[in-house]
Amino acid sequence: MNFSSASIFFWGSLIRLASVYALGSGGVSRTAGALAGSVVWAAAERASERSIAGRVIWSRLYWNSAPMSTPFQIAVCGSIVPDPLQTLEPVIGPGGPSLKNEMMLPAVLDPWAGHALFEAADLARKTPGSKVWLVSLGPKAKLQQVMMTVAQKVPFELVALDGPASGFTDSFETAAALAAAIAAIPGLDRAKLLVFGGWESASRGAGSTLQMVGERLGIAEQFQGVDQVTVGEDGSLEILERIEGGRHQVSVCSAPPAVLGWATGNLPEPRNNPQIGMANMRAIMPALQRAKATPIPNTGLSFHSVSLPKQQRETRIVKDMPAEEIAREIVAWMAEE
Repeated sequence: MNFSSASIFFWGSLIRLASVYALGSGGVSRTAGALAGSVVWAAAERASERSIAGRVIWSRLYWNSAPMSTPFQIAVCGSIVPDPLQTLEPVIGPGGPSLKNEMMLPAVLDPWAGHALFEAADLARKTPGSKVWLVSLGPKAKLQQVMMTVAQKVPFELVALDGPASGFTDSFETAAALAAAIAAIPGLDRAKLLVFGGWESASRGAGSTLQMVGERLGIAEQFQGVDQVTVGEDGSLEILERIEGGRHQVSVCSAPPAVLGWATGNLPEPRNNPQIGMANMRAIMPALQRAKATPIPNTGLSFHSVSLPKQQRETRIVKDMPAEEIAREIVAWMAEE
């Protein structure tokens, strides 16, 4: 109730009280006093109702004018890689190079792709109505083993492709298979599409696969080495990309679609949540059963040799040797290599 309605309420109460004391002075006076008090009381109540109704209408208009964020459809490209803690020895076989006993090695989700998946889930949580797909190419049996762990981290829907996940597969043909799988997602709206993935890969350090996926999908807005994404009130994306010298470049993308190759981001690995895992596995198992065989023929790609990096250490202890002489020996040793 505002000041004006409170004043009317006060004077109406005084007049009504005066009419009670004037009961003995005659019927006309009683009727006039009560009538005047009732009229003023009703006026105060109407003024109060109008004030409250005005506040309600104003608050509803303010609520409706608040900016609404547009939901995103996020496709995360991520494959499996052998556990880097294992001994990885490359060998040449009839079908080309591979790792020794590769099918026996334990597998994990590519760490770079893992960061992209966690960032995608966090963005979807902050933007109601968003959805996350994990598009993964790898042997079906290995994918099932890895998904038993990854499914407990964040909610997502799996798009599985049954094919090789070796680091010796051609990134060009791998990108073609991933782009086709993304384009075939039912109900995909490219105006809301964000393609996430690792800036690099634990099995392939070229960082070319994600760029070619974006090109095949017709997405020209691409950002690599991303550490943070902030959604503006107008739906734009403020993106922090790594550059030289430990600094970041700030870019603004007005709207999707866009491709973001993630570095490490800012989020830790989420804890295992059995409830999220059970909800994910209800859709993951049918997705693995529907996984299409996707061979990567490596057309036009050949390897002359594969080997582990050489480890050589020669130690010599010398006293009182000038720095110029040490530098000359280092340059001469590098020239021999």
